[in-house]
Amino acid sequence: MLAAWRTRVRRKFPQPESCATIEMMRVIAGKFRSRPLTAPPGLDTQPTSDRLRETLFNVLAPRIEEAAFLDLYAGSGANGIEALSRGAKQAVFVEKAPPAVAAIRANLQALGIREGWQLETRSAAASVKRLSEQSQRFDLVFLDPPYKAAEEYALVLGLLGGACHALLADDAVVIAEHHRKQVLEDEYGKLFRYRLLEQGDAALSFYSINP
Repeated sequence: MLAAWRTRVRRKFPQPESCATIEMMRVIAGKFRSRPLTAPPGLDTQPTSDRLRETLFNVLAPRIEEAAFLDLYAGSGANGIEALSRGAKQAVFVEKAPPAVAAIRANLQALGIREGWQLETRSAAASVKRLSEQSQRFDLVFLDPPYKAAEEYALVLGLLGGACHALLADDAVVIAEHHRKQVLEDEYGKLFRYRLLEQGDAALSFYSINP
């Protein structure tokens, strides 16, 4: 009876959210190996799991050293930070949600990363256009829009394979994380998919420039 009363009280007066609800992640390998990272709370971002991130960077390992890495829909910045930890020369984080922007800044500060990075607080599409206008070029591009925003994949991949393809280095790789049941096109302009990797409910689609 007492337990039932406590349950009713909890439902009527939910406990305030605490710091413990903030998901903790870690850097997988490299200079900052095993260092903790903080992810922004809420349902608008779905951080790439440590396991999937490890799989991703194992695939990209031969390309990371001295690479320019573009982290779209960066969330906590975990993927861009992983790239820097493994020897990338530059990481550009693109994220417009204020809690996620705060998490990126906090993670970079906690790790003492003071150079080799740039933060764009515009939308992914606006940032891709701006970076292209600045004649920046990237070896690796990772995008992970919220799964519910399916239209973002077509929009951003369409820009990268179309009007903004100059943003990509000659042998660049573009990786899109998505739900395994979500169907992405095999081609977006000059981009073509050459690999699909599935893990649990998530999938990684790898694209490169059509020669």
